[in-house]
Amino acid sequence: MSERRTPWWLWPNLLSLDAPLVAVAWLYMFARAWQVNYLEWQAYLALGLGVWVIYVCDRMLDLRVRDPGDPLLAERHEFHARHRVFFLAGVVVAVAAVLWFVFKALPVELLISYSGPAVGLVVAFFLFVIGTRPTGEVPYLRNAIAGLAFAYGTAMMAHTRVPSQGMMSMVLSREMIGFAILCVLNITAIHLWEHSRRSDDPEVKAADEMSLTLPLTLLAGSALLFAYFDNPDMFGRGVDGESLPARPFFYAILISTALLQILNRTRHRFSLDLLRVLADAALLAPLPLFFLL
Repeated sequence: MSERRTPWWLWPNLLSLDAPLVAVAWLYMFARAWQVNYLEWQAYLALGLGVWVIYVCDRMLDLRVRDPGDPLLAERHEFHARHRVFFLAGVVVAVAAVLWFVFKALPVELLISYSGPAVGLVVAFFLFVIGTRPTGEVPYLRNAIAGLAFAYGTAMMAHTRVPSQGMMSMVLSREMIGFAILCVLNITAIHLWEHSRRSDDPEVKAADEMSLTLPLTLLAGSALLFAYFDNPDMFGRGVDGESLPARPFFYAILISTALLQILNRTRHRFSLDLLRVLADAALLAPLPLFFLL
């Protein structure tokens, strides 16, 4: 696929911009759900740049640990290989910018106190990538680490602005738990769809579909349950003006889960490149809900 013929919808994926956009969108939703009155624009930019650096490094690392011609190396990997110098220069600039924002505009003490698990998860992820030989099977453990790191880092940027609450309050919150599971399923979905596409065995295809269908269904039910806990009167006659409404955050999880479920059932209609883009679009789709509610 030449760059001139690359479809417009694939460019965010080729440039590793899809995950940073998702992170920034959910940072806004975390801030709204936790009633953060003010969150610096530098926090959004630092998070987006940090996620971009990690994703670029992951794709560069995939190029080193996988053999040339590996079917798991997609167009985005080839694009990063062709423009390696530009991406590496971008990583240096992005890291410098993140450090500048953290030390000049953000609550550095709080970020440092929160950042231990995030750094540990990222390091564990890259060690897993380096130390594990690719087998073509679905890397569930790797996906779990990646999803937890993504969710923790995103939530952390908002929770540092929640007064009188610490790190454990964030980790045990329903918002953090729900989003972390959603991230893990989103990442795993791509690998399951790739694995299913490579197999001609109907039983393997059915097992891959069920491996995603069941946890997505459980997550959707949990999102409704969490929303009910926030507002036990949501199915009754409503709430008075002094009560907290049901948080749209859990409706956002429900919407993303439903869209991933639809993609899982109709995946044979789309190319793998389009499925990757649509999976990230499923996580961006609930954002307008926060402007309406």
